[in-house]
Amino acid sequence: MSKPIVAIVGRPNVGKSTLFNALAGETISIVKDTPGVTRDRIYADCTWLNMNFTLIDTGGIEPDSKDIILSQMREQAQIAIDTADVIIFIVDVRQGLVDSDSKVADMLRRSGKPVVLAVNKVDSFQKYGNDVYEFYNLGIGDPMGVSAASRLGIGDLLDEVTKHFRAEQLEETEDDRPRVAIVGKPNVGKSSIINKLIGANRVIVSDIAGTTRDAVDTEVIHDKTEYIFIDTAGLRRKSKIKEDLERYSIIRTVSAVERADVVVLVIDAVEGVTEQDAKIAGIAHDRGKGIIVAVNKWDAVEKTDKTIYEYTKKIQDTLSFMQYAEMIFISAATGQRLPKLFELIDVVRQNQNMRIATGVLNEIMMEAVALQQPPSDKGKRLKLFYMTQVAVKPPTFVVFVNDKELMHFSYMRYLENKIRETFGFRGTALKFLIRERSGKEQ
Repeated sequence: MSKPIVAIVGRPNVGKSTLFNALAGETISIVKDTPGVTRDRIYADCTWLNMNFTLIDTGGIEPDSKDIILSQMREQAQIAIDTADVIIFIVDVRQGLVDSDSKVADMLRRSGKPVVLAVNKVDSFQKYGNDVYEFYNLGIGDPMGVSAASRLGIGDLLDEVTKHFRAEQLEETEDDRPRVAIVGKPNVGKSSIINKLIGANRVIVSDIAGTTRDAVDTEVIHDKTEYIFIDTAGLRRKSKIKEDLERYSIIRTVSAVERADVVVLVIDAVEGVTEQDAKIAGIAHDRGKGIIVAVNKWDAVEKTDKTIYEYTKKIQDTLSFMQYAEMIFISAATGQRLPKLFELIDVVRQNQNMRIATGVLNEIMMEAVALQQPPSDKGKRLKLFYMTQVAVKPPTFVVFVNDKELMHFSYMRYLENKIRETFGFRGTALKFLIRERSGKEQ
């Protein structure tokens, strides 16, 4: 089961981004920003009282003129309505209740989603406390006075938000069927791939209630194995605003990736790999999912004997942070190589769940150290004592060293490459945790 998704909604300049940063700050938990998004911090993984959730900031669109402010706010609010389990509706106590707040409140009320009303900029309850009551007029529940800038009322706000999480969202699921998210930019052929897989396999297909509101979970049986495909296609609303469309695509991808074991990133062969593809890939990479890059519409590309080689290199250059990804060139229109997708999914899942014996890991580590000496700084050299695997999905290793400050990124990458040379781990990220311990403990 995926983590609950919490979205922050509100008109410009009420403090959405400030509240987002406050909620996603270290005062709450250790929060990791996803590198897949370069221009905006759109989402973050958060924890409150041992409850994990994904926080989404739907802000960031500043209207050029007042006559389009309402349409853009509607777009943001609709994204939240479609995607979120709980919505934080933020208003500004100093500006007071304005007509735009009421319009958004109407939309949220009709959605039937749980809404927590946060009245921001209440830096002094003595000064602004009574002004909070004005927002009862929105008819959307009890207003909660907070100050995102001063971190006041944040705990009470999160207590209220987490009350709305469903019990099944906080429990580990027992369903061990492979879950595959088909992600990518709009119009690259995501739904066509699923439709072709269904048609080609002639199986009983049923929609499964998913945690994402209007994403469709489709059950496909191939060689007596059940797969759940999570389709994010056809979920965007029409928008003339490129950044808004991009934001919507990313938010939708987050909710699908959360629930998947393996992520298939679909790239348009005609258009080529883009920065937006890299952003979407970064979401899956950061969450340690299995990754397959599927280059669709391959039948529409004019080819020479070097085309695949050149195309592969271009993708690897753009997605340089995930060289481990499996790659397949397909055509949803003709069905070219689509059956091979199941083989790759199975391989990636096996690699995600692979466990390496501690003795073997340490042999690889010692051989790597012998071939390339660890880095040193100011006369102190890094010593590697021990390595062991502690988790799968993704395979996670703990490396014990004398001083973790000496463990440069480049040497960690070197160790990772040595492990991959021996065991492959194609299609899955590897995670490394560096721990210090003194040589006397040996």
